[in-house]
Amino acid sequence: MEKSDNKNCCDHAAVFGSEEMLKPSPVDTIPQHGTRPEIAYQMVKDETFAQTQPRLNLATFVTTYMDPFATKLMNEAIAINYIDETEYPRVAVMNAKCINIVANLWNSPEQNKWKTGALAIGSSEACMLGGVAAWLRWKERRMAQGKPTDKPNFIISTGYQVVWEKFADLWQIEMRTVPLSLEKPTLDPQEVIKRCDENTICVVPIQGVTWTGLNDDVEALDKALDEYNARTHHDIPIHVDAASGGFILPFLYPEKRWDFRLKWVLSISTSGHKYGLVYPGLGWVVWKDKKYLPGKMSFSVNYLGADITQVGLNFSRPAAQILGQYYQFIRLGYEGYKQVQHNSMEIARYLHQEIGKMTPFVNYCQEVVNPLFIWFMCRTYSKTAKWTLYDLQDKLKQSGWMVPAYTMPKDIEEMVVMRIVVRQGFSRDMADMLLDDMRAAIADLEKLEHPTPSRLAMERNEHHCNKMFTHTGCRKK
Repeated sequence: MEKSDNKNCCDHAAVFGSEEMLKPSPVDTIPQHGTRPEIAYQMVKDETFAQTQPRLNLATFVTTYMDPFATKLMNEAIAINYIDETEYPRVAVMNAKCINIVANLWNSPEQNKWKTGALAIGSSEACMLGGVAAWLRWKERRMAQGKPTDKPNFIISTGYQVVWEKFADLWQIEMRTVPLSLEKPTLDPQEVIKRCDENTICVVPIQGVTWTGLNDDVEALDKALDEYNARTHHDIPIHVDAASGGFILPFLYPEKRWDFRLKWVLSISTSGHKYGLVYPGLGWVVWKDKKYLPGKMSFSVNYLGADITQVGLNFSRPAAQILGQYYQFIRLGYEGYKQVQHNSMEIARYLHQEIGKMTPFVNYCQEVVNPLFIWFMCRTYSKTAKWTLYDLQDKLKQSGWMVPAYTMPKDIEEMVVMRIVVRQGFSRDMADMLLDDMRAAIADLEKLEHPTPSRLAMERNEHHCNKMFTHTGCRKK
């Protein structure tokens, strides 16, 4: 049979009856010949088949559910490059509208028609932009005063997200950290002040700490900095890393002062693809006023009928997420966002309560302030247990759940905790299924006759563990 005949035969074969399904997928080199789209689709799809389903992944903060219309809208815009503003001017306008909406959620005092902010690919880029702006403002001020600019620093708790370590390394800025502890689980303003000096470019409180789910007290920090700045004339500002809390606080705690209502908060960043309810990757950063965004970071266009500022670390970026964010703002409205976030909080509180009742566990904090929380194994139970939280993570993974176990930051790194992040798309029924699977997993682990490898490793580090456990006994109510 001629090759063309073979090809015609293959074209009409079922996907799983094709020759390609007998061959391994490419690893090192591009295949010599292409294949039919339905076969290529199935091969790629099959590679991810055995993974945890996104909505059962309670480790990630990233949005894993959007309604069909949002998904359709974003898919239709997948080919649009946001940076091509001359081609897609309405997308640029939509982006500016989103910045306005986010800025006003954070009580921006800026009077300009278009608020000063920027699109980012996730909160990491948004944090970078906020940090760079603070650094450049500090540098310009120091140069104007004829002072050296070679030793900048910023201050943050040890509960920082890894982007801040990257920021410090890439821009050669010293990162001064304030340790967290069980007694002081959030950023201590007085410890911040001890670390401030004339080279401090900013202080970074976090709203929705990745490690714990807690919020730093920005209002107390603002007050402490106001007194310090008045005494020293250093003018140290605040950049709020609100990757998670930026879309929680305005809806669930609108009266809480953490945003631009505070004197020294000059910039805020958030993640649109977390509790902004948009698929990744999307972030936003907003400045209190245009004067706080250094000119060398931005350029403006006026062909849209008004000046719109463009800022970013990279050039090309997807436009689909902008459409997704604007769609969610229109589709849900303030009340819709409030209800979604409220439901996530209520389910998180329910899980927090039920897990706190389980004999092996102690909740890290008694209050849930964001839809995520952590817990650890209590001292009395751990003394005789033959398993650790790492073993529970593995058991839950067998049921399709991803519930991470990890060690805490520096100074309390001996403590192993587990975390649950509740997002849109996670229902009360799913919470009950998780709890049932947890109870079953614990029952199996309690039947073990011999310690697991992770338990043996912990026992080898027993001295450090005992030191930690003197502060982490069972606190059941």
